[in-house]
Amino acid sequence: MASWFYASEGKQQGPFPEGQFRDLVAQGVVRPDTLVWSEGMAGWQKAAEISGLVGGGGAPPMIPAGGPPMMGSGGYAGGGGGVAGSLAVDFGVLEFTWRSIVLMIGMIFVIPAPWAFVWYTKWIVSCVKVPGRPNLSFTGSAMTLVPWYFGFIVLAIALAFIGSQLLSNLLFIVQIVLYWLLIKWMVANLASNEQPLGLSFTGSIWAYIGWSLLFGISIITIVGWAWVAAAQMRWFCRSIEGTRREIVFKGSGLGILWRGIVAAILCSLIIPIPWVYRWIMNWFASETVLAPRGSQAAM
Repeated sequence: MASWFYASEGKQQGPFPEGQFRDLVAQGVVRPDTLVWSEGMAGWQKAAEISGLVGGGGAPPMIPAGGPPMMGSGGYAGGGGGVAGSLAVDFGVLEFTWRSIVLMIGMIFVIPAPWAFVWYTKWIVSCVKVPGRPNLSFTGSAMTLVPWYFGFIVLAIALAFIGSQLLSNLLFIVQIVLYWLLIKWMVANLASNEQPLGLSFTGSIWAYIGWSLLFGISIITIVGWAWVAAAQMRWFCRSIEGTRREIVFKGSGLGILWRGIVAAILCSLIIPIPWVYRWIMNWFASETVLAPRGSQAAM
């Protein structure tokens, strides 16, 4: 069922389920001259201009300063642009702590791992705030992971019995391929207001293997890994398609390096881990910017 927004005194109100929105129309809160917007619309329109919604007409009210929640068919933008801004992450430390403990228990017991991972992913994605994309969610099913996950475990056990170094190296490549498939699956299952975003990750498997190997080699340099991580994040953002806004990671290698060092020191004390995790995630989110394609903010 579609969700609706309306403009009131220059501010964007919503989203409202269609039934509740029609109640607002019946109560006179949404008038014929009120600007409204819903998924699939190119931009704001007066309610009177939408067939079957209300009747009458009048002068349009002031358009909300933030613009409509730009959601076109399957992309991040409707019409010709999009709402610019950086991502944000908001979650409680206590909630993070108990959910992380449950996730770790699921991983330790092996069999519940796919279900624990999807359950945790649904929660953490819902904590991410995206400009112009209300109520971000993850719609993936754990059953999709089951054949990949248990197939890898069976393969790892079989190769352990064989004891071949060459096959062990092959297992490492298989693991990288599975991580690549996991990324593609996660991006494809992002939704907003329970509507699929239609995104896809188009980075090639060879590029992903190359970045993974480069990152592993960069560890030897002690500090070089941070610059590789920043470059890999920029490549990752460029490889997400289905959006008319550019996704740009603006963080620097130096920013990743010093935060990584501080995080390692604090996490060694155990207790600060939840706060450190939230701090790091907030920084990465704030450095991930959505901007109209070709704008200076995206350069």
